[in-house]
Amino acid sequence: GGASHDFSSNIHMPTIIDYQPTWPAEFAAIAATLRHALGDLALRIDHIGSTSVPGLAAKDIIDVQIAVAALTPEVLGPLTALGYTRSERIVGDHRPPHSIGPDSDWEKWFLREPQGQRMTNTHVRVLGRPNQRYPILYRDYLRAHPPTAAAYAELKRRLARELADPMTYPDVKDPAVDLIYFAAEDWAAISNWQPGPSDA
Repeated sequence: GGASHDFSSNIHMPTIIDYQPTWPAEFAAIAATLRHALGDLALRIDHIGSTSVPGLAAKDIIDVQIAVAALTPEVLGPLTALGYTRSERIVGDHRPPHSIGPDSDWEKWFLREPQGQRMTNTHVRVLGRPNQRYPILYRDYLRAHPPTAAAYAELKRRLARELADPMTYPDVKDPAVDLIYFAAEDWAAISNWQPGPSDA
C-alpha cells in the first residue's frame, strides 16, 4: 500500500557495524566546524556514544555532545546557520531510576546533521547537569573496560536483529545502558574520574 509503505521507508533499522578506525577523525572534523561556528558558546564538544569507544561495534552515526551554559537562541542561531535542524519531538533524555533532582537536569536539544554531511546525532546539553556528565563517564568507563564494551556490543547486535519493531530499540536498550552507568558511577568514585580534554 502507498501511505504505509512511505512511512516504513522512513524508519531507520538500527544496523550495527564493526568499529571503524575513521570515526575519531570524522568526529574531529565535525567538532572543528562546530567550534568555529560557536566559539566560546561551546564550553565542551565531546565525541560520545558507541562510535567514541575504540573497538565497539555501533551504528554508523557519530554522536556529538555540545555543552553550553544555557539552551538559548544565541546557541541555536549558529547551528541553524550551519544547516542543523532541531527536533521538536526529542527534548530530553531518558532518566535513570532513582535519579534525584529536577526534570530540567535531563533537558536537551537534539539536532539532525546538515544536508550532505555524514550522519550524526548532535546533543546540546547544559554543562554540569547529570545528562551532560552521563555520556562522557559512560564513554570513559567502556574505554577502560573492553569486556563490558564487548558484551554491550553483542546486546546491541541482538536487539537490532531480533526486535520486531525497530522503534522500540532505544526503549529496550536504555535499561541496559543504566546497568553499565551505575557500575561506571562506582568506578568514577573510586578512581576520582574527571572528564578529559574537550573537543576529543
